[in-house]
Amino acid sequence: MKKIRQNLQRKLNEMDAGITVDQWVVLDELQQKNGLSQNEIADCTFKDAPTVTRIIDLLCKKGLTERSMDENDRRRFKIMLTEEGKAKVKEVLPVVIDVRQQGWDGLGEEDHHNLIRILDTIFENYQ
Repeated sequence: MKKIRQNLQRKLNEMDAGITVDQWVVLDELQQKNGLSQNEIADCTFKDAPTVTRIIDLLCKKGLTERSMDENDRRRFKIMLTEEGKAKVKEVLPVVIDVRQQGWDGLGEEDHHNLIRILDTIFENYQ
């Protein structure tokens, strides 16, 4: 996993994306489901709350995300992608897909299915 992160970070740096792998992970989650709370992002990304707060602070400063008060619960903030954030996701996504695909080079569809099955079993064992 460390090699994958390093490879992706190198590619992000080469393209002057201006974001880290950890920031990408948050942007990707918001791209899939915009308006998550910081706690929901922490759960989805397997990061602790202070780390997510730091990442979101940086993304807000870069203009990629914004916080808005949750209308149903004034103690919560929803984190939203800005138009600039959506554009950043579109810019970076092909590079992420390329890095992910690189890991599958030389592996067939059966290998892919077996890996998913094994990981699902491991995950279920911890439920």
